[in-house]
Amino acid sequence: METDQAALRAAGEAGPPAEPPGPQGQASQARPATLTLPSILLAQLVIPLSIAGTAIALPDIAGELGSDPVPLQGVVNGFNLAFAVCTVIWGVAADRMGHRAAFRLGVAVALAGSLASALSPSLVLLDIARVVAGVGAAAVLTGASSLLSSLYTGPARRRAFALFGTVNGLGLALGPSISGFLVSWADWRGVFFAQALALLVAVALSLAVPKVTITPMPGRRLLDLSLLRHRTFLAMTLVPVAGAIGFVTLLTYLPNAFSAVLGLDTASAGLLMLAMTVPVLVAPLAVGQLMVRTRLTSRAVILVSLGCLVVASLGLSGLSSDTEPVHLIGWMIAAGFGFGLPIGLVDDEALASIPADRVGTAAGLLNLARIGSEALAVAGYAAALAAVVATRIADPTLAGEVAAGAQGHSGSYATAFHTVVLAIAITVACLALVITLLLRRREPAPQASS
Repeated sequence: METDQAALRAAGEAGPPAEPPGPQGQASQARPATLTLPSILLAQLVIPLSIAGTAIALPDIAGELGSDPVPLQGVVNGFNLAFAVCTVIWGVAADRMGHRAAFRLGVAVALAGSLASALSPSLVLLDIARVVAGVGAAAVLTGASSLLSSLYTGPARRRAFALFGTVNGLGLALGPSISGFLVSWADWRGVFFAQALALLVAVALSLAVPKVTITPMPGRRLLDLSLLRHRTFLAMTLVPVAGAIGFVTLLTYLPNAFSAVLGLDTASAGLLMLAMTVPVLVAPLAVGQLMVRTRLTSRAVILVSLGCLVVASLGLSGLSSDTEPVHLIGWMIAAGFGFGLPIGLVDDEALASIPADRVGTAAGLLNLARIGSEALAVAGYAAALAAVVATRIADPTLAGEVAAGAQGHSGSYATAFHTVVLAIAITVACLALVITLLLRRREPAPQASS
């Protein structure tokens, strides 16, 4: 793996020459090369694949390296925790060392972590390798969104962020399926070898990424909460929080509900979940095209998406043992569009509202809110569901099994599901109101920091 110094030297030598630096606190505009976007999108694809697809390899990992629950869960949690924490650190680093340098270094670190994961002889070493990969992935995500914000303008920028959102949705939706295929074809190590291969290609393509020259401002704070004073940035930061509460929780636990309440097997539940995941794939690119060709505004898209999440939660909260699976499809499609519609807009709109010298820091804060809210929302859903189930089933062991999706107590699970999902709908509705109020007035164009 390259050292930090080597990565920085490469960042200064490769790619088209940069324009002279602008005034302090501003970024110079470079012309993106043809391979810039493929490099960014390919590296970015590995992140949602890692988040959504690694868990499916755990049974095979346990069979070879041991089933001690703490280090076994560390394979997933180590990556996610390092990823979430380091987005803020890399955000500040990207503003200081340059967005291209941070992106390239992140791809190299993630590549090393993925390769080490594939070759790990023990659970402890595998956990360490996943932490390394998470650190690199944080730099990839922060550098990628910062580069798109700095390199592209106008319709090209809108298309770039639409593709960025599509790639994220693709990885999130297909991560378990792709990883499952790789596990069955080449065992669990194949999952990490495939990620390493994709990152290796991204490293080669990243040589085409042009340099964006930034004159950094001194004294930049690691977690700059003053960015939240920008109404647009705060609103856009709350959009993925609403998505985490209204979609990611259901994406994670709805298959359990289908098993516990409807008695569906894993394959049938997975097939039904396509109604929720397919819209995530098509929505970002479709919205991007509509916004280029029509007068559709990002504000309208975001408000429609939030409405979809609220309506979907209300509809799905009525799940019972008498529900026909086909009657859930409409609500699931609404949830998918509610999450997918703004994916390609949030980063674009959020970073466009921030001065150029603070884009990396802003990207780190935005991604911390996104990833942190997903982790908290999923954990909160599980805790709330278990708590409600425990009020209806006295035996703690049985209550835990029912909360995990065990069949035979559909009424207790359905009652808990109704309560929790109704709370989700109310929470998302409140967030939608706050976001609407924040977006009512337009902010002036961002100025360089002083």
